[in-house]
Amino acid sequence: MKESECRLWAVRDPLLLEYHDHEWCRISHDDRYIFEMLCLEGQSTGLSWRTIINKRQAYKEAFFDFDIDTCASLTDEYLTGLLDHKGLIRNKNKIFSIRRNAIAAKKIIEKYGSLDAYVWSYTDGKQIDGHWKTSAEMPAETDISRKMSRDFKKLGMSFVGPVITYSFMQSIGMVNDHLLDCPYR
Repeated sequence: MKESECRLWAVRDPLLLEYHDHEWCRISHDDRYIFEMLCLEGQSTGLSWRTIINKRQAYKEAFFDFDIDTCASLTDEYLTGLLDHKGLIRNKNKIFSIRRNAIAAKKIIEKYGSLDAYVWSYTDGKQIDGHWKTSAEMPAETDISRKMSRDFKKLGMSFVGPVITYSFMQSIGMVNDHLLDCPYR
């Protein structure tokens, strides 16, 4: 059987394949997972998703499984110490962005009840299904990801540009960009 074009970016790496087949574009309403994907997508800025997915476990360990309250309370000393962690992207701005984004996420949760309620409000709680036949049809960003990006930045978040925000939307299933012939659609 011919492999769907949808999976081609993942077939050479077991972790990417597992991510594509069982997480990517799957609806999630779990605040911790949503925060994890927001942070990991931000860490991928300027890098490949393969790099990040292969460092995912190290990030989960270093950032306490992306517990929002814990990440919001991390000290400068702790975060600076992570710059020596070989399992992470050792970029000070990226490391510190996880705390910054957690602080913003806490404010969102306080105001909207959950991170889930806030981010899914951009699509009225519904998944956007692209119904793409080829990956060339798939956008890198949309009006919604541009608006979400602007709003995230106003809240003090970083590494949340419109392309990263669109990838984030895919990662938590706000967008289903599995191609029509993909068996994991």
